[in-house]
Amino acid sequence: MRYAVGTASSARGVTEILAGVDLTARQGEVTVIIGPNGAGKTTTLSCAQGLLRPSAGTVQLLGQDPYRAGAQLRARVGVMLQDGGLPQSVKPRTLLKHVATLHRDPWPLEDLIERLDLSAFLGTTIRRLSGGQKQRVALAAALIGDPELVFLDEPSAGLDPQSRQLVFALIEHLRSSGIGIVLTTHLLEEAQHLADAVYILKDGAVVRHGTVSELTGSAGEQHSSAVRRLSFAAPRAVTRAELDDAPFALELDSHANRAGARWGVPSITSPADLTELARWWERNGLFPAEISFEARTLEDVFWEVSSP
Repeated sequence: MRYAVGTASSARGVTEILAGVDLTARQGEVTVIIGPNGAGKTTTLSCAQGLLRPSAGTVQLLGQDPYRAGAQLRARVGVMLQDGGLPQSVKPRTLLKHVATLHRDPWPLEDLIERLDLSAFLGTTIRRLSGGQKQRVALAAALIGDPELVFLDEPSAGLDPQSRQLVFALIEHLRSSGIGIVLTTHLLEEAQHLADAVYILKDGAVVRHGTVSELTGSAGEQHSSAVRRLSFAAPRAVTRAELDDAPFALELDSHANRAGARWGVPSITSPADLTELARWWERNGLFPAEISFEARTLEDVFWEVSSP
């Protein structure tokens, strides 16, 4: 998918929604799009699905223009909308059986029911379901056609931890089966766990993209390793003179500088930095009672690029 500008009309004229979106989603991979509210995630999916037509650029979905394509292409794609889009007066089993009849070779219904644990509420009208139950039904409806590619807009929103694990397991099954998955999420831990490729949007443009390891390993010029910070427990209070002698700025993690207080070193990026820190400990007779490293996460990268 490659489209430079997306626009929407309003009472005040034309507002630019997307600018500089350029991304590729591959079969057998999970492509995750993240960004703050209003970054353009849902609009990006809408253009990719053919629900909206960008004012410039090109979109290719399974080799075709989705805006102009007919039912034959749409039958190969599954879509789960953020608000579900489910008929409220219908029961889940009735809905899924109907959707299955619209496809030549649908996913076996009972298998999908088991994978998403839908059996307990198949006979309840959708309007009476919880938010998480509706999410699982919407996901089942998106997958019942056994698509080659599936778009999931916030698939785990409103799910309890057990249901979230069911959805994760199903997404991993889809990936292992060679199906492409494109999803948006606000849960960065979820993105880090699932993603093969991540695109971070801000103000309608892709500002960073890559694998999770690529992003967390070099999220900015000031970072050259995957370590976010080192922390250590000091065996005694650290004096002002010792702090002034330290090779790095230290951050006190506890409220007072006392024995056992934890200090953070946010700028450790190489073995040489660790050597300098050890020399400081040696000069001042400090031998930490405990040392720990914290790896950089996708959340760290997200805040770096999305902060004003």
